[in-house]
Formats: sequence, C-alpha cells, structure tokens
Amino acid sequence: MERTVITLDDRGLDDSEIAWRLRRTPGFVRRVRALTELRDRVPARSGRSGAGALRPVERRILRNLDEGAGYPEIAARFRRSASWVERVEHFANLKLEP
Repeated sequence: MERTVITLDDRGLDDSEIAWRLRRTPGFVRRVRALTELRDRVPARSGRSGAGALRPVERRILRNLDEGAGYPEIAARFRRSASWVERVEHFANLKLEP
C-alpha cells in the first residue's frame, strides 16, 4: 500500500485521486505518506531492528549482490524482474540505515 501511494504521488496525482484509486479516504493517503517518511520505522511484527529486521528474501538478495551477482541473474533465480530486485535491495538498505 505504501509503495503504491508513493508511486502515484510521484506521478503527480493528488490525494483524492489516489484515495479514489485505492478505495480509501484522502486522510488515509496522507497518513500513509506521513508514515513512509519516518526514517527509523521497523515493521511492527518483527520487533527487531538492524539486520534482524530484514525478511529472508531481503537477506538473500543482499548476500547475492555482495557475492557479485548481477540484478538479471538474481531476478532469474527468484523468477522476478531485475527492477523488483533493485526495489527489494533499496527497501532492505532503508531498513538497515541507522
């Protein structure tokens, strides 16, 4: 949901248009956007921070990248696109930031 709100916001849509597309209220869209701007946010269900907060797929992708594998190679392993691998890497790195 957060990624969708940010993507639509980056495309220049206003809150009411995003809300209409997601079947939510404009207030909900504003709250989601505010939550995505919090830097130290860790998923509530994990109760952990740092490397322990990463999902297994995130840990595997970061490990593969550290070992020198490229995005297309990793994407083929996960049967996903290279852009998906890049997004997962980006979000994993955000979780690891202090």
